[in-house]
Amino acid sequence: MLVKADLHIHSTFSDGRNSPLDIVEVALERGLSVISITDHDTFAGSIHAVRYGRSRGVLVVPGIEVRTSEGDILVYCVKEFNSPRRVDQLIEVAHREGCLVVPAHPFDVLRLGVGDLIYEYKDWDAIEVWNASSTKGANYRAIEAAKLLGKPGLANSDAHVVEEVGAAYTLIEVSELKVEEVLEAIRKGFVRPVYGRPPFKVRVERVLWSIQKSIFK
Repeated sequence: MLVKADLHIHSTFSDGRNSPLDIVEVALERGLSVISITDHDTFAGSIHAVRYGRSRGVLVVPGIEVRTSEGDILVYCVKEFNSPRRVDQLIEVAHREGCLVVPAHPFDVLRLGVGDLIYEYKDWDAIEVWNASSTKGANYRAIEAAKLLGKPGLANSDAHVVEEVGAAYTLIEVSELKVEEVLEAIRKGFVRPVYGRPPFKVRVERVLWSIQKSIFK
């Protein structure tokens, strides 16, 4: 079956405006069968949402966005683990734990992508080729990198307010709605990224939230 997935979302456990439970509800409304709440340097948001998501028919993949010394990396797992901050070590440990390692918005300088360092590592499981908050130029470079490296491409919202959830998403072919099935499907490239952006009004809301968060943190 083909499922709709947004695998890069932030909650109140890092710098998102909404709770993991709110995110699950909006994902359900928008027809998403799979999400990952990838808070900065913590699995807590996704772990918090797993059971609630199950009760609502939304599969929550435990995830994290690790701020490494070289840029931001998305990691998707069956269960949480302690994440090293060096890319080479992160890849090694994550793979030992059965996780996927995906560079987030790799060519977005403002969002700390790994940039051309993406070509120095051959063990990525996929590339985030479309981030709904990144520029077209940065996304097109990520698309080209995925082609050159022969890696599957994912499209995600990078939502920090729930109105952004599902603005971009990935279609994934799975036989069962299970975390292990989703991870394996991504590894094998049974994915199709669907590009998109939130409406202008929502982008403004995201900016206002970022300003408010910076002032009151």
